Amino acid sequence: MLITIEQLKSIIREASGLMVADGFDIEQKGGCENIVTSSDVAVQNFLCERLLKIMPQSGFLCEEEDINDSQHEYTWIIDPIDGTANYSRGIDQCAICVGLKHGDKMEMGVVYIPRTNEMFYAEKGKGAYLNGKRIHVSSRPFANAVLCTALPVYHKEYAEVCSRIIVEAFGKCNDIRRFGACAPELCYLAMGRCELYFEYLLSPWDYAAASLIVTEAGGVITSSDGSNLRLTQPTGVIAANSLPNHQQLLSIVRNSQNYR
Repeated sequence: MLITIEQLKSIIREASGLMVADGFDIEQKGGCENIVTSSDVAVQNFLCERLLKIMPQSGFLCEEEDINDSQHEYTWIIDPIDGTANYSRGIDQCAICVGLKHGDKMEMGVVYIPRTNEMFYAEKGKGAYLNGKRIHVSSRPFANAVLCTALPVYHKEYAEVCSRIIVEAFGKCNDIRRFGACAPELCYLAMGRCELYFEYLLSPWDYAAASLIVTEAGGVITSSDGSNLRLTQPTGVIAANSLPNHQQLLSIVRNSQNYR
């Protein structure tokens, strides 16, 4: 591999300078729920240009501008700003997410939240870190777990089934949080701020980089049917701090989906 985690972190920090506090343009991508800012495009273009120079044979799977060139040994999976709605409203939970896929496995993952200066990162087999300090999931049981989740804002036709899942899980866990950005929430699970995560449908750039951070921190993450994550396809996502907690949440999801 032709890049180090330190190089990647440095490039991402540099890219974060393009996430200006004001003065950005906002466009809709099919409705007021799905927007893109000029900062999203600027960050993505910067990342692709810099990373391609270092690894010219790599492919890219990115949120903006329909970039899907993932038929390579190495593929960069990029969300220039996860939580664009948060970003556009001045809410802290918005992150630059960059993952490097090797074959069908994640090799590197970095999630940077500029407004809180939290840099989460992991390399396969080397643990997960926040600002240089090793992180690990909590040991809390399901009854004392906090679930991060959301209703499917881009697919409101699934709101009813998601509501059933959330209500059942809420009755069995401690509490629920909704921060509005997938990658920060998965990183919060990796460091023990929460223990459970569920979303009904996500794109690869939402979860790919953070998925490695979760597993390297000792957590469990799968598609919502319990299978391995589909790193180049949209999928539901379930994550937990432990296998028993994951299995209990998976059971709730399955039962609610089968309900008529």
